[in-house]
Amino acid sequence: MTAFLLATVASGACGSAYADDPVLQTEESDIIKLSPVTDHRILVQDAVGHHAKDGRVYVVDADRGKLLGMVQAAYNGNVVQDPKGRAFYVGETVWSRGNRGDRADLLASYDPQTLEIVNDQVLPGRALVTPKKNDLTISSDGSRLYIYDMVPTNAVHVIDTASHKLSLNVDLPGCALTYPWGNAGFTSICADGSLANVSLNAGKAEVTHTKPFFDPEKDAVFEHSPTRRTDGKTWFISYSGLVYPTALSAQTKIDTAWSIQEAAGMKAAPAADSPFTVTWRPGGWQLSALHYATGHLFVTMHQGTFWTHKTAGTEVWELDVETHKLIRRIKLPKPSSMVGVTQDAKPLMFTSDEAGDLFIWDATTGTMLRKMPHLGDDLYFTVALGE
Repeated sequence: MTAFLLATVASGACGSAYADDPVLQTEESDIIKLSPVTDHRILVQDAVGHHAKDGRVYVVDADRGKLLGMVQAAYNGNVVQDPKGRAFYVGETVWSRGNRGDRADLLASYDPQTLEIVNDQVLPGRALVTPKKNDLTISSDGSRLYIYDMVPTNAVHVIDTASHKLSLNVDLPGCALTYPWGNAGFTSICADGSLANVSLNAGKAEVTHTKPFFDPEKDAVFEHSPTRRTDGKTWFISYSGLVYPTALSAQTKIDTAWSIQEAAGMKAAPAADSPFTVTWRPGGWQLSALHYATGHLFVTMHQGTFWTHKTAGTEVWELDVETHKLIRRIKLPKPSSMVGVTQDAKPLMFTSDEAGDLFIWDATTGTMLRKMPHLGDDLYFTVALGE
């Protein structure tokens, strides 16, 4: 009987303990802030080719090989970063009903620590362009954005980053893309093999043109050639592997071209007049990157015939743009359609593969440091601080 009473009391005690309703706490939401942008914190553009409406920009800590966050980049979006890391910008085109309806061309400004949109600007023309670094660029001081546009004709929107307003629209029929030089203007590349130089002063644009320096039918240059934004020095790379050192300005000067293959002790590669010759050639998407301080040019290279300029590179060749000499050949574990590099004294290099892996290298030694497996689907290019 005593045991029964004790069991009953214990049962009652347990019952009363469970009978009370829990006290619900008020849920509070917050936003985790990332640390300030560093030289080795990069943006990676993913076009997501298999379902391209779902474009993305990844924020990556390359020192740890860690994904820090992601923002949407819509279909064929483009991204650029403020030179001091104060913001980054995504240019994109969307439709009110997903794949149809009213079109809106947008420029989103993001806080680099919260990844929140701080300004969502409607653009006046069609910003939908295949992802390329030179579709959306920024001046050396970060005060102006240049957005290549296609409505009603080829043009460039000039956006004031302080006011988030369109300050100028520059019509450039027959020319495309933007290559900034300092804070004074930009250059576009034209269909006849010439360049259009746009000087910006007191709210006006003055346009000058160079003579054609390459033949688009025989040996076109890659749009993805690197520019040193601070002074406009650009190294246009042709399909055959010629490098045209160019000083962009209102009066652009183009120096004599030199050959990547000759820099490596080989014969210069022939152009379209000998299209079936197999040799080492540049190719891929974002096929080149420049480390500004050292003047080291990194180019993805493959063996192929002339019209293989979209073929991913099996090696990255590191070249000195002053001496025109090959520094090293870096064999890649998987072919890469892109190469990127950071701009600090201990630079990192980046390549990718078809699986969406990101490979992180020591750019000084050419040694692979780490791999981020399947970071995305179609990694088109990277953006580093000060680039």
